[in-house]
Amino acid sequence: MATTLAKAADGTEAATHAARIEHVSKSFAGPAGQQLVLDDISLDVAPGEFVTLLGASGCGKSTLLNLVAGLDEPSGGTITTDGRPALMFQEHALFPWLTAGKNIELALKLRGVPKNERRGRAEELLELVRLKGAHGKRVHELSGGMRQRVAMARALAQESRLLLMDEPFAALDAITRDVLHDELTRIWHETELSVLFVTHNVREAVRLAQRVVLLSSRPGRVARQWTIDIPQPRRIEDAAVAELSVEITEELRGEIRRHGQH
Repeated sequence: MATTLAKAADGTEAATHAARIEHVSKSFAGPAGQQLVLDDISLDVAPGEFVTLLGASGCGKSTLLNLVAGLDEPSGGTITTDGRPALMFQEHALFPWLTAGKNIELALKLRGVPKNERRGRAEELLELVRLKGAHGKRVHELSGGMRQRVAMARALAQESRLLLMDEPFAALDAITRDVLHDELTRIWHETELSVLFVTHNVREAVRLAQRVVLLSSRPGRVARQWTIDIPQPRRIEDAAVAELSVEITEELRGEIRRHGQH
């Protein structure tokens, strides 16, 4: 995984993009030979940009995210990122034998943060995700939404400029998901992170993103993109969100019909 830099106005090194995906393809071995999952994907994520990847189940969204994270290698093409990305999954993946704070401190330890600084930094991150005072709580004491907040704090502990999120709120109830949409939007604004967010929920994509990228059904290709100019903060029930969601849903249905998936 390479990092591309350019000179900023003050002479320091600045990233020209958070992620650049150039003509990326990915195949996996199957019973009938190589199965093409992603085909010639090209996509840039600008510094500070929030992009959602949307598509039918099995279109390769999570595969693409894993490639950007460096968890797998593309079969063709190149991916460059501004440093090492942080990754947040649908499941919180917290260590149940550690407290909320110690889960975050472990990420800080792996990043090389001195031991005497970890506790304070972990508490700062818990406060950022609105879990002040939760450092000593065990995972089983936390609700699903709280666990995802801790997982978000742990991802932020890596101090990456690019946050990759693979359907992180899909398992939550509607109200908790709505609250965490607000929290993620706030944190994104406060930290100026770049976010690449995978979802199959059209309204979630429109509510959160500056840009929505629709992938076709397998093999995944960039079918269409939308720039979202609806002012933030947005609500899932806002008329503008609903109207654009209808348009994108029709495009998604068309992609599914074209590829014979149900």
